[in-house]
Amino acid sequence: MREIKAAASELEWLIEWMPDWMATLVLFALAIIAALMVHQLFMRAAERLVSARSMFWRSMVKRLGWPLRLALILGFLVLATEASPLMSSEARIVQHGLLLGLIALGVIAARIVLHIWITIYLRRFKLDAEDNLLARKHATQSKIFERIANLLLILIGVAAGLMTFEGAAKFGLSLLASAGAASIIVGLALQPLFKNIFAGVQMAVTQPIRIDDAVLIEGEWGKIEEITSTYVVVRIWDLRRLIVPLSYFIEQPFQNWTREEATLIGSVIIYLDYQVPIQALREKAQEVVRASPLWNGDVFVLQVTDFKEFTMEVRILMSARNSGDAFDLRCDVREQIVTFLQKEYPEALPRLRTELRGVAPKEVLQGMRSGAATGADA
Repeated sequence: MREIKAAASELEWLIEWMPDWMATLVLFALAIIAALMVHQLFMRAAERLVSARSMFWRSMVKRLGWPLRLALILGFLVLATEASPLMSSEARIVQHGLLLGLIALGVIAARIVLHIWITIYLRRFKLDAEDNLLARKHATQSKIFERIANLLLILIGVAAGLMTFEGAAKFGLSLLASAGAASIIVGLALQPLFKNIFAGVQMAVTQPIRIDDAVLIEGEWGKIEEITSTYVVVRIWDLRRLIVPLSYFIEQPFQNWTREEATLIGSVIIYLDYQVPIQALREKAQEVVRASPLWNGDVFVLQVTDFKEFTMEVRILMSARNSGDAFDLRCDVREQIVTFLQKEYPEALPRLRTELRGVAPKEVLQGMRSGAATGADA
């Protein structure tokens, strides 16, 4: 203790003989060194304390290391400013800047804690599972609430920073008191932003779409890849990205193929001649579908759904676990059915019939031969 007092008195004697700017720099340097030492000691104690606790606490201590380090540095610099030979006006400016830094670090720390909690919470759900409805539901709600909470934290941080300025509170009260035309103008200018934010809250509650949902929107098929606080990213089948405002999914109709479950029924439409043997075609289609690993074993139907002028419409229905499997299964059935008809029943493929009346078959053949000979001589 005596050694510390002796060192402090000696340091005070040295600072008195230094210029003000040099003394200020020395005090700031000592404050930073002291903050780093305190941070190191605190982190060691915190790591030992949470080593046997859950992953949330371990991750929080690890991820909050650098914000805590900066916060301690700013806090010690505030104390150093009090002891520095700065003028009162200069000291107020420096302390105000340090206070703004502490507010910003508080917002960053809150966002880090929120992200850690949501990440650990979502680890119990697997989006790559066959039946991932529950996982998509929780992932969608968590992502939307996280982005809205981040936006609110930023707004709170900005408001807290503005309130540190002299007269900011009075300005805010006067602005609210005289909202009138100014509030109308600001409201109209920010209407798209607020519209999408409220749409995000409504979407998190009602969930018309979820992460990894298969949707058909604006004539494009894709999957919901990301839901932000203002827009949705749809990954199109050919790896393009479709950016859609959140409000679109509240106001406009669209198709959600996986709203309640991922299972889908795919259809194959074939136009065939009236001579096609339906029973043989049904047996072959059933054989193809049952042999495919893409079929989930639930639905298979082959029906004649319509008669056209020259062909009949045959529809094959089959179910699959998800939209991707349904698409591949439909393509596989088309290929094998066409190959089967070409080999076994070529007369069943669509063709145009022409019937000639009043002309004997021999005369028709002689006319065709004579026409062919005339063309050869020419």
